[in-house]
Amino acid sequence: MTALVRILRFTRVLTPYYVGIMVAATLVTVAGLAVPFLTGRATDIVVGAVSAVARGGDVPATAIRSVLILAIVLLGVSLVDTVVSNIGGYWGDVMSAKMRAILSTRYFEKLLNLPQRYYDNELTGTIVSRLGRSITEITNFMKSFSNMFVTLILTTIAVMAISAWYYWPLALLLAVAYPTYFWLTALTSRRWQRIEGEKNDLVDIASGRFAEVVGQIKVVKSFARERGELEHFEDRFGRTIELTREQSRYWHRMDALRRGVLNVIFFGIYLLIFVRTVQGHFSPGDMVMLIQLMTLAREPVTSLSFVVDTAQRAMAGSRSYFEVMSLDPVSIEGDGHRPHAPAPLDDEEGAMVAFKDVRFGYGEDEDVLDGITFEVARGERIAFVGESGGGKTTLINLLMGLYAVRSGEIEVAGIDGDLATLRQAIGVVFQEPALFSGTVAENIAYGRPDATHDEILAVARRAAVDSFVAKFPHGYDTLIGERGMKLSGGQKQRIAVARAMLKDAPILVLDEATSALDTKSERLVQAGLDDLMTGRTSFIIAHRLSTIAEVDRIVTLRDGRIDEIGTPAELAVSGGIYAELLTLQNSGSKADRKRLRDFEVVG
Repeated sequence: MTALVRILRFTRVLTPYYVGIMVAATLVTVAGLAVPFLTGRATDIVVGAVSAVARGGDVPATAIRSVLILAIVLLGVSLVDTVVSNIGGYWGDVMSAKMRAILSTRYFEKLLNLPQRYYDNELTGTIVSRLGRSITEITNFMKSFSNMFVTLILTTIAVMAISAWYYWPLALLLAVAYPTYFWLTALTSRRWQRIEGEKNDLVDIASGRFAEVVGQIKVVKSFARERGELEHFEDRFGRTIELTREQSRYWHRMDALRRGVLNVIFFGIYLLIFVRTVQGHFSPGDMVMLIQLMTLAREPVTSLSFVVDTAQRAMAGSRSYFEVMSLDPVSIEGDGHRPHAPAPLDDEEGAMVAFKDVRFGYGEDEDVLDGITFEVARGERIAFVGESGGGKTTLINLLMGLYAVRSGEIEVAGIDGDLATLRQAIGVVFQEPALFSGTVAENIAYGRPDATHDEILAVARRAAVDSFVAKFPHGYDTLIGERGMKLSGGQKQRIAVARAMLKDAPILVLDEATSALDTKSERLVQAGLDDLMTGRTSFIIAHRLSTIAEVDRIVTLRDGRIDEIGTPAELAVSGGIYAELLTLQNSGSKADRKRLRDFEVVG
């Protein structure tokens, strides 16, 4: 019931549809209840006419007219049932579509607002699987529930009232049948849901791995891991089969018990009707009418099995859905701080960016950054250098507000706690050029969807994108496939650089932006980047020392702490990490080359 209330609260905008479907169901139910009375009345008329003929008389003139009228009324009732039920079905289809749209959109919106830490611990495929499975089960239940709820309630009340009017023991037996069936169903539900939850977990994990394998199919094939991945996939679904066997055995065992009890109770009901008819208390028409009513009374109970089945699936599905929807970003992230503003962006005084005694770690792990303190002036170019895992990329992630710091502060001029404003002020080129399916032009304009075609072409030339796009049959309207799979690594990186150029943000982040380029492409792109960095505050993680030779200052990191800060010339003779890298770069020994690779920096 709690799950149902949450679903209704989430989709209260659909209330007119719920009401319309229930009104249609009410009319269909009333039409259905009219049929036993009409057929019962027709039975009495026919029996009376037959009896008159058997006694040697003529068929009463009124009998033919009466059964004709009753047949016409039955036709009208059937037509009402046909038309109204289809109208209700149409409303149900539209309601389901709208509900799917609402639940899907809110789920997506929630995911977009969850912090990066959430995605560090979840498989993308699992997130996607949860969306499809949960929402399908919820919408299927709400559609069947809104269609059947009124029918179940009205039919039950009407049949019990009519039965009590004709013979109160019939209503008493019905009063025993309904709660007994509901009680046995409730006993079944708890265990069924537990097993269904275990199955859902297995399916979500398998689906998550499936998406991951498909997304990295080249790696899978390169390591000949197809058979191993398939075996893991089969194992998880095989375990769902075993769980389904247990679940189904239990469900059908309990269903046999429920229906057996129901059969015994309705045996008593039918016996009473037959005996009362033989004794003359009921006419043949009354008997036909009551038997048809008992058939209607039985339908809500037997339909309950389907409603309960979809309800249980919906509750199991909604549990995982609402677990995500109820996540508190603060509890995931902790109570650390993100970048805020000491001054407006157009204020020429003060630092553009300042890290003040920043400490940070992932989850419950130990700190990866400790005591980070430095300031960056407007328009200054800063490079980060250090061993692999030393915290260079983590610093950039903190600057962009992807994680909250454990302690300390990060100040960015013009930003006051608004992450959207912060990220709009930062242009970034990641080491892995993350592109979307779509055209070349759409990917370049991702940070500025309103950019003109001429603006896109201008940055494409500066980033050396035009040189390879000119060879495509559809030019900038060429579809590049999921994650740009139709492009080479260098081509994807140049599009990523063009995307940052078009964004034209006051702060620029280059996370090994030219690492995937060959020497010729790097020279072309680097020229564009040098132009882009002019007048901007730039943060650079470099794959090649040559790309940071012209920066204003270098920050070296060792074991999560700042080792040195200075100009390239100062650090070249300081004896620190940067000086060591220069020495290793010029060395020809195998050991030195290995040591250089530990820094992820080459000459």
